[in-house]
Amino acid sequence: MKFGVIRFPGTCDDVDALLAAQRVGEAEILWHRDRDLKGVDAVVIPGGFSYGDYLRTGAIARFAPVMESVIEFAHAGGLVLGICNGFQILCEAGLLPGALLINDNLRFVFRQVLLDVADHDTPFTRNCPPTLSIPVKHTTGRYYAPEPVQVVLRYAPGQNPNGSQDDIAGVVNNAGNVFGLMPHPEHAVDALTGSDDGLTIFESIRAAVSERVPVA
Repeated sequence: MKFGVIRFPGTCDDVDALLAAQRVGEAEILWHRDRDLKGVDAVVIPGGFSYGDYLRTGAIARFAPVMESVIEFAHAGGLVLGICNGFQILCEAGLLPGALLINDNLRFVFRQVLLDVADHDTPFTRNCPPTLSIPVKHTTGRYYAPEPVQVVLRYAPGQNPNGSQDDIAGVVNNAGNVFGLMPHPEHAVDALTGSDDGLTIFESIRAAVSERVPVA
């Protein structure tokens, strides 16, 4: 099992995502200008401020050379996880529906939140408990979609930090192989930090990959 963690200029959570992935398998950094995904089994687009969040969050990163390969990888059935800014990039790239808007309080939020797993039948949540405790940290995290979407995670009652539509914290595409969420599971992989619930998402990916036919 090998994860590829993408690094854009301005990415700041790539190392934590790399270390989280290395707890369950092999992992390496993929550079934004390199189209070679190096034979990874799953791609992680981590959080941060890709290209300084200029123009619009995720809008420039979406056109990075590596994203051409990620889009092909996803269309071939490869597993792609987008965290926070990674979620924004996936929406900009058209790999996930909807958009992320500025928080309803117009401020940056950073707190631990409880999440209800709305769908355990995905490659990303199959090993997750019913409720997860994971931190959020963002200014543009209010999810909106005009059409019905496949919801995987919802903020538990009273836990919505940004005004997200229907308390949505994470969604998958129709094929179920691309997952975006605003909370940061890579920051919740060790009980010493207060929660290791985020690790179950990485463990779910490992379990799913072990049963999948390799992507060409």
